[in-house]
Amino acid sequence: MGNLINNLKKFFTNKNTVTIVGLIVGVIVLWLFYNYRLNQAISPRRVPVAAKTILATEEIKDEDIEWVEINSSFLNKAKIITNKNQLVGYYVNVGTSIPEGGLFYSSQVVEQKNLPNSIQARIPEGYTLFYFSVNNTTTFGNSMYPGDRIDIYLRTTDEVGRLVYGKFIESIEILDVRDSQNQSVFDSTSTRQPALLLFAVPSNAREDGKKSIYDLLSGARELSGMELVPVPRNKNYTEAQNETKVASEVLRDMVEEKLAYIPDLDNPTVATE
Repeated sequence: MGNLINNLKKFFTNKNTVTIVGLIVGVIVLWLFYNYRLNQAISPRRVPVAAKTILATEEIKDEDIEWVEINSSFLNKAKIITNKNQLVGYYVNVGTSIPEGGLFYSSQVVEQKNLPNSIQARIPEGYTLFYFSVNNTTTFGNSMYPGDRIDIYLRTTDEVGRLVYGKFIESIEILDVRDSQNQSVFDSTSTRQPALLLFAVPSNAREDGKKSIYDLLSGARELSGMELVPVPRNKNYTEAQNETKVASEVLRDMVEEKLAYIPDLDNPTVATE
């Protein structure tokens, strides 16, 4: 027995033996670590996906979520939301949409408070929302964007049937471009056709008896034989941020004379142009 112990001591104190054993142990450790990481990488994980297409600014509800299994290695390379509690009650960010069966990426999902300001929140005091109909042609191939400043021309005829066409309102900012379903055209990666241009315009009554820009535009939109035409300008025109105002007193008079006067007793504040 003593000889066996001595032989073992000599074996394990031999430098060559120690080196070989160390190499074997190192290989075993590396193999175990590799297998552990490999199993982690290829083992499937359950993740939520969209049960239907969810458009920009829409709230994500419980019924909008399904579950699938995907390779864990994919999760390590992409910022994918795996927790249902980080989805239900949240909203799809603007400028994107989540298709049916699509994963929820963290950049696509935000809290409601982090959504860009709604149209209503961008309307100043004394202003109101105004819209008129457009199409892909009148917007020059959907080339008018929120934030752009454009001019609005008026097309009509005079009392003897001659064409009247001129600048009516100048330097008015586009708040949004909507499609026929009242969805923002640029809030999705899918193609949407423009149907409405939205603006914020002065709407309070004026002390001088003149109609506000809102009254003039609304009247021109509703009056038979009158058409509002959006006319784009360049980048410098938008950056100049000039005052929004009536560009032609002649056109103002043509519209005003066809509108009845209705005093606004509840809101006599002057609305400047």
